[in-house]
Amino acid sequence: MRSVLIIHWAPRILCILAILLVSMFSLDAFQAGMSLKDQLLAWLIHMIPSFVLILILVIAWIWENIGGIMLLSLGLAFSPFIFWGNYTHNHSLWMSLLIILMITFPFILAGALFMLSYHTKRRTSRLLKMLEKNAE
Repeated sequence: MRSVLIIHWAPRILCILAILLVSMFSLDAFQAGMSLKDQLLAWLIHMIPSFVLILILVIAWIWENIGGIMLLSLGLAFSPFIFWGNYTHNHSLWMSLLIILMITFPFILAGALFMLSYHTKRRTSRLLKMLEKNAE
């Protein structure tokens, strides 16, 4: 039962931490020389990816399989774009791969863990039903 709890909470915690990491990038919207209104507007625009990720996390929290597929797909779909954008900027294969590991891999892993959690709970539920049926 302890492993079920770990599998249940690991993707949620990982996804929250990854969203916090992505949200940190929005802090560059605060620059000297801009009015507070412009800075807040720029910050809200920079936070759109985080808001989308929070929405996907809420979906995954309720429907683990669907949210897991969404997170996994999102991480896999954005990896080439993030890699290429970083590679053209810094011309370093290893640095670009490291950035992929830091930004998109947590969402890929969280998506896989959400799907594992869904299937583990489903299997556990079936086993409990079988045991109850056999006990009668």
